[in-house]
Amino acid sequence: MTIVAREMHAIIEPVTIPEGRRGDWTVKKLTVTPEVSGRTGTAWGRGHVPAGTYTQLCCEGRGVVMSDTPDELIDQLEPVFRARGHVLITGLGIGAVLAAVLKKPEVTMVTVVEAAPDVVAMVAPNYRDDRVEIVTASAFDYEPPVGIRYGMVWHDIWDRITASNLPGMDLLRRRYESYADWQGCWCEWRCQMLAAGLKS
Repeated sequence: MTIVAREMHAIIEPVTIPEGRRGDWTVKKLTVTPEVSGRTGTAWGRGHVPAGTYTQLCCEGRGVVMSDTPDELIDQLEPVFRARGHVLITGLGIGAVLAAVLKKPEVTMVTVVEAAPDVVAMVAPNYRDDRVEIVTASAFDYEPPVGIRYGMVWHDIWDRITASNLPGMDLLRRRYESYADWQGCWCEWRCQMLAAGLKS
């Protein structure tokens, strides 16, 4: 592991938000014992989950939407590394990316766009910081302020890794490209490999 990768791993960590329920949404803890660790993957079958206690965001009818398992946190390393200035995150989830970018002194402002009011109500109060602005809106509808420039834009609004995510990713990239120094989408390269018929 490179020095930069080690530094990023130290910045992005499991979250500490409490369990709760609001509407169709639930924040809950999952404890994985050593006995089942090698047999337990995330809801979409990615690798194994080491023994430990994790936080999950679940939605009725959709299952696990986000968690802070190692695979999920690794997915967030690049946007955290690139975060500087005013950052835009679409998709609050359990706040892992938000918490990580707030640790960086070069991040001056973070706007988070989250479509689900119940997720905002449960999760956002755990990340009180003068630099944080929470907007309840769809990433596909949100209109950035005129003249705004984001140092980093990160889109993480999908539940599963599937090729069917790609049209939405393309749409968001086009929508925000004129505002962003850099932007990315969660697991986009894995979705592209699935679209090409390759295993990720």
